[in-house]
Amino acid sequence: MSEATSFFEQVGGHATFDRLVRRFYEGIAADPVLKPMYPEDDMEGAIWRLTAFLEQYWGGPGTYSEQRGHPRLRMRHTPFHVNPDARDRWLGHMRVAVDELQLPPLHEAALWDYLERAAHAMVNTFEETP
Repeated sequence: MSEATSFFEQVGGHATFDRLVRRFYEGIAADPVLKPMYPEDDMEGAIWRLTAFLEQYWGGPGTYSEQRGHPRLRMRHTPFHVNPDARDRWLGHMRVAVDELQLPPLHEAALWDYLERAAHAMVNTFEETP
């Protein structure tokens, strides 16, 4: 049996990232500020995009870039009103999802560190939610 080399493999591969993202979107579905930012008629597409992006980032398959090109996260989030409240709500839902994975502490810390930095980088306004 070969040793897992990437973070993606070490945490359980696709099944883990799929669980993470699906749990995250359960929270989004009930959030009055964030839900309008996601396509009601394409939630499975949103789930696929985030799952594929995270898998690729953490050493899994490069499917995201193959199908969508460079991630360009800030550019892709420009149309949305991402203020500190939206960021904090996003992080709150992601925190629940990460906690439910029950990853080993070092893996959990690495994943959370990235998610927190990414969320802060997406803030594009300090105006209140319209």
